[in-house]
This record gives sequence, structure tokens and C-alpha cells, in this order.
Amino acid sequence: MIQKVLIANRGEIALRILRACKKLGIKTVAVHSTVDRQLPHVKMADESVCIGSADPKKSYLNIPSIISAAELTNADAIHPGYGFLSESAQFAEIVESNKFIFIGPPSKVLKKMGDKIKAKTAMKDFGVPCIPGFDGVLSDNPSKVMKFAKEIGFPIMLKAIHGGGGRGMMIVNDPKELPNAMNITKSEAENAFGNGDLYFERYFDKPRHIEIQVLCDNHGNAIHLGERDCSLQRRNQKVIEETTAVNVPREEISKIGKICTEACKKLGYTGAGTFEFLYQDGSFSFIEMNTRIQVEHPVSEFLTGIDLISEQILVASGEKLKLTQKDVTFRGHSIECRINAEDPETFMPSPGHISLFHAPGGPGVRVDSHIYSGYDVPPNYDSLIAKIVTHAEDRTTAIEKMLFALDETVIEGIKTNIALHKRLLMSDFFVKGDFTINTLNHFIKKN
Repeated sequence: MIQKVLIANRGEIALRILRACKKLGIKTVAVHSTVDRQLPHVKMADESVCIGSADPKKSYLNIPSIISAAELTNADAIHPGYGFLSESAQFAEIVESNKFIFIGPPSKVLKKMGDKIKAKTAMKDFGVPCIPGFDGVLSDNPSKVMKFAKEIGFPIMLKAIHGGGGRGMMIVNDPKELPNAMNITKSEAENAFGNGDLYFERYFDKPRHIEIQVLCDNHGNAIHLGERDCSLQRRNQKVIEETTAVNVPREEISKIGKICTEACKKLGYTGAGTFEFLYQDGSFSFIEMNTRIQVEHPVSEFLTGIDLISEQILVASGEKLKLTQKDVTFRGHSIECRINAEDPETFMPSPGHISLFHAPGGPGVRVDSHIYSGYDVPPNYDSLIAKIVTHAEDRTTAIEKMLFALDETVIEGIKTNIALHKRLLMSDFFVKGDFTINTLNHFIKKN
């Protein structure tokens, strides 16, 4: 069994990992930047090590400093959380080569799934339905790309091979737009990921974003925890997630879930992971696999009663899954709202001093957050400051609970997107479950 985990992250996910470790009787090490020394998980951890300045490149992305902290504290495992180095094959490989346990899939799997073309090729081989497109690195010559684009048909979606987080993507509606779109997307990819290689796929006009949560051990066992509907997105960034997905037949979820678990076995995948799909006209099309825990994992935990972070740690310790697919039951409905420190009109980040914070409560309400009254939200990191999650016997009641929870939430001193969540939850399209990945952007433009 793992004895001590170094938490290589910050914010709410770091606190979530710490709580799972305490539940399992595992000691913890919190690494932190200079501006994060007052975070709750840093104070609660058994040990803490400052690894650099507020600049992520000098702290949470600083691999040598993280490895040195693990050596200094005699940690035997490292949990990367989400974001930062969580999907870095290089980081996982260095962790492994230094004889630490990486709480996640093997580096060789990360390397394959981190390259979207290799990932898509592998998924095709494993029988996972994929989006039609050009499965190779695009030429820098737009005229050569045009030939293949016309075969697929416009509109297309240009994508960075090593992209993620909604960056390095652009819709191309007309052939005349292709040269400029390629230049813009390539430049964005180079700046964000250090690699400007592109590919493209057919663009779907009214898809929903459905993802399947999987959990696998080192002994050839894999299960899925159902789906999450993450269609309400702003500029490819998720805002509200829920499960179960409205108007998606349960038998279809069971079918695609089985396909995903079988693919994991063939891939040699271990730990928690997520298959992301576009769902349109009754068909699933693979987008990518997130080889880490997801921001929205709490809705799956609420629905199934399974602690995904604890399971990640147990699997990394070499233990077999105690659950089979037949043991996974789905109860009721769960919704998660991502609370961001941002201007509700311009969506610009709103860092600053939180003068007062009051979290909602009550049966079926969960809050994952690292903030507190007196906390200063730094400008250096993602604007996510809290996740409010509700669970109820049905979707209508889960929505009502969420509205009550949002009304009860008090965050003073900075701006947040709470008002946007209230408007969305009361909108006709959300109540009816009639929305796609484009709905939120249209809603914002109209309002």
C-alpha cells in the first residue's frame, strides 16, 4: 500500500486528493507556490514544500522541483490531479524512472493518448466509433490540405494534435477561410503547447458532448461509471455537467460503456480516465481520451457512490478493483456548476480579495472548493474557485436543489459567474434538456 502521496497540484483538487488520502490512512505532502502557502490543503497536509514562485512554469510545471520535493520528503507516490502535469508523458516517465508511483496510467499510455492522431488510430483499432477526418499531420500548404478537406466536406474543425482545454481549435466553414484559419490555429497551438502540428475532423453542427467515466486496475479489470453530459460549454470550456444524460437511451450508454472498457483493456490503461464523444443523430463519435481525473468527477461519484480518487490511489497501489460492472448502480440525477472568478458580462478573470464566503449546504449538496473568507484569488491560475454539486431522485429536483444552493452561496469581494448559472438552470432549453455544445455561446450572445 502507498504510504505517502505528494500532491502535485493546487486548489480544490489538491484538497480533494488530501481528503481521500486521509480516508485511506495515507500521509500527504503538499507542494505549493509562494502565493499558495495559505491554501487549506497546504495547512492540512502532513508536510509541505514550497517549490517556486507564482508563475506555474516555476512551480507546478517545474518537474525537477517536484521530484526533489518527493525525494526530500520520502514520498512514494505522486498524484498530479488535473491540469498542469497530469497528462504529461514526460512527467510520468520521470516519476517512474525515479522509482516513484505515478497515480495515473503508465507513461507509454500517456504518450500514445496525448497524440490525438495516435489516440484516434488506436481507438479505431479497438472498435471505438470515431469522427471522420484527416488522420495525420497536416501539410503547411493549404492547397494540399484543401484536397482532403473537400473530400470530407465543409465545415471542418481544425485541431492541434497536442491541444486541450479548448485551445488550438477552429471551425472552418468555407474553403476560402482555410489558409488564414490554419495560420491562426497553428500559432495558437505553438504558443500554448509548443507544437503547431494540426489535423482536422468533420464539424458537427448540433452535437452533444457526452463522456464515459472508466476505472481500470493493473490486473486486466475495467468498469465504467456511466456518462456525463458536458454540452453546456463556453468557447469549448465546460460550465455545467450532469448525469444521467437527458434523451440518451440507457442501452446506448451501456453499449458504448462496454466498448470503452474493452478498449482500456487492450490499451493497458490503469486508473481513472474519460472517453469524450460527440453525440448526434443517435451516434457516438470519439473526440479524445482524458487520461486523468476530471473536474466534473463528483457527479459520477454522487450517482454511483464510488470514490474515484480513493480508487485511483488503491489501483496505483496495485490492488484489484473490488467492483465488477454488475456492482455499479446509478441512482437519481446529479448536476455540477463550475463557479469561476470572472466578470459575468465580459468573462474576464476577476482575481482579488474574498471578503466573505458562505458555502451552501443541506442533503444532496456538495461543495468542492479551496476558498475561504479572507482568501486572495491569485491572477496566475485557472479562474475555477468552486464546484457546487447537487443530487436528487430526479432531474427536476436536482435543478431545484441547485437553484437553492446558488441562492445560498455568498462570495463577496470578487465577481463570479453564479448569476449565469441561475439563468441557465431556469432557461427553457435546459429544463427541457434540449441543448448542444453550441447552445451556451448562442445564449450568451442573445443576453
